[in-house]
Amino acid sequence: MNILYLSQYFPPEVGATQTRAYEMGRGLVRAGHNVTMIAEVPNHPSGIIPPAYKGKLYERTDVDGIDVIRVWVKASPVKTFRNRMAFYLSYMLMAIVAGLFLARGKYDAIYATSPPLFVGGAALIISSFRRIPLFFEVRDLWPESAIILGELRNPGAIALAEWLEKACYRRARKIVVVTKAMYNKIFDRGYPSDKLAMIPNGANAELFQFQPEAGRALQKRLGLQNKFVVIYAGIHGLAQGLETVIKAATILADKRDIHFLFVGEGPVKPRMLKLASERHLTNITFHVEVPRPQMPAFFSAANVALVPLRRLDLFQGALPSKMFDAWACQCPTLITVDGEARQVLAEAEAGLFIEAENPEAMAEGILRLKNNPTACHRMGLNGRKAVLERYSREAQAKQLVDLLSNIIEKD
Repeated sequence: MNILYLSQYFPPEVGATQTRAYEMGRGLVRAGHNVTMIAEVPNHPSGIIPPAYKGKLYERTDVDGIDVIRVWVKASPVKTFRNRMAFYLSYMLMAIVAGLFLARGKYDAIYATSPPLFVGGAALIISSFRRIPLFFEVRDLWPESAIILGELRNPGAIALAEWLEKACYRRARKIVVVTKAMYNKIFDRGYPSDKLAMIPNGANAELFQFQPEAGRALQKRLGLQNKFVVIYAGIHGLAQGLETVIKAATILADKRDIHFLFVGEGPVKPRMLKLASERHLTNITFHVEVPRPQMPAFFSAANVALVPLRRLDLFQGALPSKMFDAWACQCPTLITVDGEARQVLAEAEAGLFIEAENPEAMAEGILRLKNNPTACHRMGLNGRKAVLERYSREAQAKQLVDLLSNIIEKD
């Protein structure tokens, strides 16, 4: 098969979307198929395009067998509504151009992943003009989530986004979701079960493994020897409610052997730095974003990984991929995500659930794990086992191969 894959975000950018797109693409390539990926030039989440890409409308490279077309976007480090719309729409327009004029040859399917929803807009137009079957992946119910988080307020933009969402669902041969809750929500909107498929999030169990030597070396470099290390790794965004973590660190400030490690970038990071400074917290280290291959060392240096989200009904169906990355490295998780993620955590016995946006509960959960090292270690081993048995990226890539093959071969 020849697959045209649209994902606005792609490595070397770091994040769950980028990782899923890369690993799904690699899974298709390993199965003997050809993949052309249309992505943006690297800039997310900083909004700064590296010098190597400035002034280019597009660049075409091979990334581990994936034919990657990177297109220019109107990126900005200032995240206003106007700038976000320019960012999303510029990708949509450039992806359309790339899909119509640069990605030549015959394609058997278009696989588009959202959000951003405007990726679906590009896929719709390419699919219509080139008569290629569309498969639409939904990792987050956008624009619903953007409206609830306050990222999308303009009535005209909301109406356009809702129309675009429905158009993508109608056009798609299959709507691929990552959680049961998303499956149920879309089904309840009137889309039949034979149009829906679920391929959940997971971890690359080959890359993400416990690395004790690398973990100890990192602890030494960061001055974290003999500390109980609590890590948050990922985007510092609106959804995570990271103020709660700062407040928990404040509660635990007198516990000199507990240290918080933040790894990553994002729009709220400056505010987190300011809060920590105002509270004179010395038990927090803010680390810059690191390439994904370095992340197993960070999880191996930690005793527990935080997977926080704000207390919103929207997140009842969330299943964050960072939970599986930590588990793959034998690092238990402390999650604030109720619903499906809580159920998965309980089944795996790989960490603790605490109430969202409750710093006292977070501090208590951290102390509980610290004071029970045997149970904490066992939870880490359970997490690795769960990933290998049920949540490996390799198995999920095979699901995608089978899904596309079964439909395309019938046409």
